[in-house]
Amino acid sequence: MAEIVQRACAGTMESSDVYVEIEPGREGIQLHLESVVRQQFGEAIRETVRAVLAELGVENANVSVRDRGALDCVIRARVETAVRRGRGNN
Repeated sequence: MAEIVQRACAGTMESSDVYVEIEPGREGIQLHLESVVRQQFGEAIRETVRAVLAELGVENANVSVRDRGALDCVIRARVETAVRRGRGNN
């Protein structure tokens, strides 16, 4: 299980997209969320991000998510891409 070894990002700040930054961490998953729909979907976004991280075996990372109304499938894809880049698997 490879951990995050470098800072990486994926996505854009365009409408209906999400920008994900990930960097090495030491104390579990530290998740920061900014979203235009946080009141309605904040918890669902957090659950999606945590689920993808768990599926990929990430146990320690600092993750920043800036959501602009992205669909769940877009969030999943951006988190996975950031993780792969953060592991050095461009």
